Amino acid sequence: MIESRVPEKHVAGEPARDYALRVARDKAIAVSARFPNAIVIGADTIVVCENQILEKPADAAEARRMLATLSSRTHTVVTAFALARAGKILESLPVESRVTFRKLADAEIENYISTDEPFDKAGAYGIQGIGGGFISHVEGSRDNVMGLPTEHVVAALARWGVKQV
Repeated sequence: MIESRVPEKHVAGEPARDYALRVARDKAIAVSARFPNAIVIGADTIVVCENQILEKPADAAEARRMLATLSSRTHTVVTAFALARAGKILESLPVESRVTFRKLADAEIENYISTDEPFDKAGAYGIQGIGGGFISHVEGSRDNVMGLPTEHVVAALARWGVKQV
């Protein structure tokens, strides 16, 4: 994996799908410009609950607020991906999944925050880690919730001649 160095900053009024797609495309373009012969995948994941975009929490207080907001609610996870070559987008798509959290106790939230897992994850949780235990239901792709809708990415790569190994 290569760091794109693209800032993940939401523009006021920008819809969640557009935001994730813009950042994924910017990441793919930035890295592909450095590796012009390669097909590069850029991706970005955001969480939307109650019309509020939940990005990566900056600190424990923000993680606590996010997890309390998600408790007992269904939210949307948008992961956008983009394929690029030589600084140009070949294909891109935002993919959505719906995730329902069970009721979280305050002590669970505090214990989870103490693991440091929430701090590099949109919405302050990771389905592939300890945070997966908070989830009661997923509608759509679990891989999408992890940060890459693999079914869609593999199909897109095949359209551009990349064979699955």
